Amino acid sequence: MLAQAQTPAAVEQTGARATVLSFESEAQVNALASQGKTVVFFFASWCPNCRATVAELNARWADVNPELTLVIADYDKESALKGKYGVTYQDTFVLLDAAGEPLKSWNAGGVDGLNANTAS
Repeated sequence: MLAQAQTPAAVEQTGARATVLSFESEAQVNALASQGKTVVFFFASWCPNCRATVAELNARWADVNPELTLVIADYDKESALKGKYGVTYQDTFVLLDAAGEPLKSWNAGGVDGLNANTAS
């Protein structure tokens, strides 16, 4: 579960739950992508849509695909990552392939959008 709507923190869930982590490096994201379904979420603390998305993820985390790893990246700080994935708007999700390259991106959608866009 995400820590709070203002500043999502790295919290690992185990068992039949999805995992959420804070972005540390491209190497981290690439390693995660090589191990399974990985999505990067570009979050901005000043963004009302981002805060609403985080609030919904907190409330419905048990409904997120348990095979998924969600990596939270700071929209304002991760310029190189935004450039690599073509992200131009906060509250953007990017699904990665096994090599850490973007397969699909979308804005908003919460839990339902996350599950729909990452379905096999």
